[in-house]
Amino acid sequence: MSDVLTRRVGAIGPSSFDEAAMTVEAVVSTYADVARRDSRGPYVERLDAAGLDTRRIVGAPLLDGHRQGGSRDVIGVVQSLRHEPGRLVAVLRLSAAQDVAPAVAKIREGILRGVSVGYRVARWAESIINGERVRTAAAWSIFEVSAVPIGADPDASFRSEPMSENDELPTVEAPSIEMPEAQQAQIRSLAEVAGLTRGWAEDRIDEGLSVEDARKRVQDELRRRSAATPHIRTASPQNDGVARFRAMEDALATRSGVVIEDARADAARPYMGFSLRDFARASLEARGVSTAGMDPDALFRAALHTTSDFPQLLTGAGRRTLLASFTAAASPLKSLARQGSRVDFRTGSTLRLGEIGALQKVSEAGEIKSVSRSEAVEAYALDTYGALFTISRKALINDDLGAFNDWASAAGQAAAQTEAALLWSLLSQSNGAGPTMGDGKRLFHSDHGNTLTGAPLSVEALSDARLAMRQQTGLDGKTRITVTPKYLVVGPELETEAEKVLASIYAATTSDANPFSQKLTLLVEPRIIDDSWFVFADPASAPALEYSYLSSAPGPQMSEREGWEVLSREFRVVLDFGAGALDWRGAVRNPGA
Repeated sequence: MSDVLTRRVGAIGPSSFDEAAMTVEAVVSTYADVARRDSRGPYVERLDAAGLDTRRIVGAPLLDGHRQGGSRDVIGVVQSLRHEPGRLVAVLRLSAAQDVAPAVAKIREGILRGVSVGYRVARWAESIINGERVRTAAAWSIFEVSAVPIGADPDASFRSEPMSENDELPTVEAPSIEMPEAQQAQIRSLAEVAGLTRGWAEDRIDEGLSVEDARKRVQDELRRRSAATPHIRTASPQNDGVARFRAMEDALATRSGVVIEDARADAARPYMGFSLRDFARASLEARGVSTAGMDPDALFRAALHTTSDFPQLLTGAGRRTLLASFTAAASPLKSLARQGSRVDFRTGSTLRLGEIGALQKVSEAGEIKSVSRSEAVEAYALDTYGALFTISRKALINDDLGAFNDWASAAGQAAAQTEAALLWSLLSQSNGAGPTMGDGKRLFHSDHGNTLTGAPLSVEALSDARLAMRQQTGLDGKTRITVTPKYLVVGPELETEAEKVLASIYAATTSDANPFSQKLTLLVEPRIIDDSWFVFADPASAPALEYSYLSSAPGPQMSEREGWEVLSREFRVVLDFGAGALDWRGAVRNPGA
């Protein structure tokens, strides 16, 4: 079913016409059941009054027969709204413009009495009641009201004065027109080719027109448009298609727990209740492919193997689920490292320039002396990591959206774990000594001044680590550099003890105060299984580690293709990632007690 629905629900009361104010009252909704059909067969459509979002009704346009071709199709506006038992009543303010005068005159005279509304459903609830399939619009909104020739509530009375709350609304049975699916599809196709709205087509279907009669109506509408004054259109079918695809992708991603912007939430709301089958059908129909009479198997075959956007829709939503899960599962070790970028997979070198020391005094002759800078080079390369997932034809037909979402989320977590394992391997090499640096010595080495004598975690031990970091010199071996501790990294066994050490203490005397309170950030790395602990500086000022992605593909990347050996869709996640040690001056290790 289209996301835009219409139904004739009431009548305009010409006796309530106010000539001075140009207003008239109308019952715009009685929440009556309507018989409809879809690919699964007939069902009863029911509107839940409690689920109606009324925020956009006031100010909504009053149209002439759901037409939206130009300004002359707008004959008024919804001025106010009120609820009465079993119905929704609106005051409609009519336009005094000459181009809509004929329609307004018919409303004034009581000749044009029918009212129809256009509405969108954000969430459906399905049930079986007395053996009938019932689809209840649990969350829906009205976006336009139209004056139409025939209303579905013929007993709605003229509104000459306000009705009391004790007045009862006659029960109205909505018309049920059993029209073959193929005939309905032809009428919708005629309307789409002619640029008419889906609501126009549904009205013709409700009237029970034959295909030939519908074609004549289309021709009449096109002749009327050609005789009308040209108007400027602000949207094109291409732009509409892009917006629709983005809204569907937002809805599918939201179903996986991805948070979208508030500004895009309204556009995505009509698709929130869609199943995989609904998304496949909408993707095909957006390309002009009729899905009438298609069973689920044929529907998915067409959606996956034609020019439909359905595969890209799955991949786009899956990529966003992947990245959201990847970000949420990021290791604390990434906070310790600087992010870089590489253009290829060859071993790349990171050059570090030393300090120039203090500035020299300029002589009386104005001579400025040249200075030299030391250099150090560290190297590492990127590698590729990946995983493959197949969503089977059976899962698609069973509308198993959860299987796809769970895999995308799990792949994001796996990518984050891969990065964490590579970063930890740098710190755990050679029993905790770390990788070999450009000077031929390990990252944590006594000659580097960043390996301490094993001691339990305490304020005193932290003081020793800070002192070791403060005493570091630059690449020239002489210039004192400013290295400030920022992170304390421990394993789960020391987490509680670390929290105690770093806790704020409201001491009675200065000597009792904790000098590290609110100065160090605690990071807990579950891969540390002994009593060792680390202190790291801010990687922005003194980076000890660096990680990089391939510049053309930062972070995990998802792609898809048609399954070859089995009837399925294959999805692949690839991560191009590498990490290396840059400098020992920004890290201190204590092996623990």
